[in-house]
Amino acid sequence: MTTTASLHAYFAYRDATAALRWLERAFGFETTMEVPDDKGGVLHAEMRYGGMAFTCFTDEQQYDRPTRKGDSVGHGMYVALETEDEVDATYARATAAGAEPVWKPELSEWGNYRCRVADPEGYEWTFGTHRPGQPASW
Repeated sequence: MTTTASLHAYFAYRDATAALRWLERAFGFETTMEVPDDKGGVLHAEMRYGGMAFTCFTDEQQYDRPTRKGDSVGHGMYVALETEDEVDATYARATAAGAEPVWKPELSEWGNYRCRVADPEGYEWTFGTHRPGQPASW
């Protein structure tokens, strides 16, 4: 195995063009590539923020979305930020843009200051100060 691997997620959005603009506005993500399809949607797009990146495209297949049970659908994206202030600011910006609040910013029982929101198509985004894979300092 190589130690230079990286992990990237992909998302199918029913309205990928609108999703890209919303993700830019709500989270401050940057669209680095956007290739239109021949139907007015997105064939392939890439977004980044700091050291993370993911891809998305128009959902032509109408994929099922899992139903939230309690406070989660059981999977989502986690974005590690540097400070609690960044978590607070991201939550405020996202909810002002119409994100559905799931968890307000707070310290978890295991020491991660984090928040969670759902975007307009139901994908869950958690922003916190813990960096997965790094030794915990709490």
